[in-house]
Amino acid sequence: MNRREILKLGAVLGVGPSLARAECENVPNNVFDADSTAEDVTRDLDLSGKTALVTGVNTGIGYETMRVLAQRGAHVLGTARSAEKGRLACDSVSGQATPLLLELSDFDSVVACASSAKAITDSIDILVCNAGVLLNEFQQVRGLEMHFVVNHLGHFLLVNRLLSEVLAAPAGRVVVVASRAHRSAPADGIQFNRLDGGWPYDRQEFYGHSKLANGLFSLELARRLDGTSATSNSLHPGVVVTDIARNLPAWQDALFRFAGSLFLKSVEEGAATTCYVATSPDLEGVSGCYFSDCKPETPEPNMRDPEMARRLWDVSEELTRAYL
Repeated sequence: MNRREILKLGAVLGVGPSLARAECENVPNNVFDADSTAEDVTRDLDLSGKTALVTGVNTGIGYETMRVLAQRGAHVLGTARSAEKGRLACDSVSGQATPLLLELSDFDSVVACASSAKAITDSIDILVCNAGVLLNEFQQVRGLEMHFVVNHLGHFLLVNRLLSEVLAAPAGRVVVVASRAHRSAPADGIQFNRLDGGWPYDRQEFYGHSKLANGLFSLELARRLDGTSATSNSLHPGVVVTDIARNLPAWQDALFRFAGSLFLKSVEEGAATTCYVATSPDLEGVSGCYFSDCKPETPEPNMRDPEMARRLWDVSEELTRAYL
């Protein structure tokens, strides 16, 4: 439990400032910062009549995102991996929240979740891809590396199954919770020829690889939505004390929570950028950007590579074609 281990765990999750210049210069300035909360950034907003879908609402940033959006008047469709956890989470918030079952590693579950959402609403104003996993050991699902499947492919499929509903909204927004951890991905970017995880396992690198995929997916989606009223943006929520480290060794999880209570963002602060990107009137029509602390930020070059983004979309489409 030494300093090196603490720093390494922090690097996995994207700790550390970015010195990159923001590219989305059409975004108006705002007063929000790293200390702002989700309630702060949505204060005085009325989301009545809007429908939002948020993945992973039973805990952490997803729960706080759901709670605040519902508090502001939106009907939130909140997904969880178990029906009981989803029901308990949705029942605990003030406002209208409806639980949906979703296991992102199971494409049949993704299809069923999308069908359930379609049965409830014909338009989705806000679709937040929040749920994710951080694994301590190498795992595969469907012959593919599991971080890539859960964090990227499951959301890719869900968004595509619900894209007509997002487009049916007056100004639908897709919000992808990526991470500054994309900087830990392999130097040459997405490992198109090794999506099975066929390289030496490094937790930091594999997680970063999936977060790079999140950002590239959002970038290509923004390109495809050009000319419509819908938008797509990604974000780094900050490093937040949540259950993201639950699959790590017990001592690392405990250390993360202890250090987090002293140095990291609270869940209320961690959900701020998500809620800002999902709701701010200032961001109407803004698409293809990456945010941190409610401000636009320039990610690493790989996450700004349009050719890599297009190729990832095409490969993801092939991998999920039977379910699209």
